[in-house]
Order: sequence, then C-alpha cells, then structure tokens
Amino acid sequence: MQTISRRQFLIGSTMGVAAAGSLSVGALRLKADPLGLPIGFQIYPVREQAAKDFEGTLRQLAALGYRGIELCSFRGYANAGFAPLQNMKAPEARRIMNAAGLRCESSHFTAQELQAGLEESIAWAKEIGLKYMIASSAAVSRDTGTLEDWRRAADDFNKMAEQTKKAGIQFGYHNHNHEFKELNGVLIYDEFMSRLDPKLVAMQLQVAIISAGYDPVEVLNKYPGRFCSLHLADWSPADKKSVPVGQGAIDWKRLFAAAKRGGVKNYFVEMNMEALKASYPYLHDLKV
Repeated sequence: MQTISRRQFLIGSTMGVAAAGSLSVGALRLKADPLGLPIGFQIYPVREQAAKDFEGTLRQLAALGYRGIELCSFRGYANAGFAPLQNMKAPEARRIMNAAGLRCESSHFTAQELQAGLEESIAWAKEIGLKYMIASSAAVSRDTGTLEDWRRAADDFNKMAEQTKKAGIQFGYHNHNHEFKELNGVLIYDEFMSRLDPKLVAMQLQVAIISAGYDPVEVLNKYPGRFCSLHLADWSPADKKSVPVGQGAIDWKRLFAAAKRGGVKNYFVEMNMEALKASYPYLHDLKV
C-alpha cells in the first residue's frame, strides 16, 4: 500500500481547492450568460485572420470571453477563404479549439458539399465532435428559384437529415434574407418550413432578418420548438447597417425569452472582430 506524506497531501488538497474554485468561477460566468449557455461566435466573419493564424485567432476570441465556436467546413468553404485550413485534420482542429477553451458543437456546410459527399462530411463532423451539421444555404437560385425548387431542396435536406440522425448528429438549416421574400403570394420561408420534417431538420435563425423588415421574435414564436440555434447581429434602421449586439433595434431580452421558450441550444455572434469585441460585454451583462 502506497503512503503519502503530509506535504504531498497538502499540495494535493490545495490544487483540488484551486481547481474547484476555477470551475466555480466558470460555472458562475456561464450562469450569468443568456440562457445559461456559453456565448459563441461564428468563424466566417473572421475567416481571413483565422486562415492565417487559426490558433492565435481562437485564443484572441477566447480571451475576450467567448466560450463557443461555430465552424465552417474547411473543405466546403475552401474557395471562401478557408483554403489554408482545408488540409488540417479534424483531430488537430479539435485539439486547438479545446486548448483555447472553446466548445464546438456546430458547423456550417455548403449544400453543394453535402450533395457531393455527405458521408465524408459526416465523418469529419464526428471527428470534430459536432452535435449539429448546419446547411448554410439551399442549392436554389436567389433570383430565379421557384417554390417547387424550394420544395425539392427541402426534400433533399430531409433525406440528408435521415443519414446524419443515424450518425447521432442533428441536421439544421440556416436562413438568409432571401427566404423572407414572397413567390406567388407565398413567403418562401413558410413554404420551406412546411416541407421540412421537424423531426429531422432543426433551424438556425439569423436574427439579421430584421434588416428585411421581419421580427425574429415573431418567427421564433410562430415555429416553437423548431430552432436549435441563433446567429446574432444587431441592426441600425437609421444607418441601415449591422451594428454590435446591443447597439441596434433588436430587443434582446424579448428575443432571448422567446429563444428560451423555444428550446434554443446555442447562439453565435456573426460579426467582424471589432463587433465581436463590442458585443461580448453586452451579452455577458444582459439580464434575462
């Protein structure tokens, strides 16, 4: 039987207390954040910086207070600025994110890469440790797409979602403003939602639809339980431009109340570095 000295016991006890204290501080900070969830960011707006220095960029954002990250598939987004990262192996990316103290449960994938190689995308998602695979758009023309095109896209996503579900991953869809237009008197988003299987496809709401004249809270309330996550950015009607969270027209307390009722599991600020810096303190101090 191995014995320990009094000195070893005291050192071990001190380290245990310190670790517990650190965990308590982290738990208290998390409890203070909206919905009791870690404040996250979407990597796309900082892709150029991340492509040059992935580890340094993540550490910089973690130092600001962010604890969640949503990726873009390096392979699918190679032509959108992620080419320098496309050969990075999933375990290495996961190690870097973990070392920075960031939780990664979600990533964007293009419709084209999902159609061309769903199995490969699922394999990468599992290696990264994702819970959500989010289609960032549909393979439908924003200018000439018809309602039938959107119906077919929804059917395709339902089939993809069956496969991700078998792999233990929730499939999702991220909207843009163009789904909030009417075709033949029908709102594209409503038609799309009616065709997507709610048991298979969850939604990620981009609250910037306020810039198109739609209240994101009303959308959350109209489709309760259909949303897994949110993309956050505020909007200045006077300047007609995006502004940091808390500096625009969105009523964030009202929005997070609706998100809580709807069971939202993640939210990510989707803005450039300066706006990310300005948005975090507001979110962290927000009492909801």
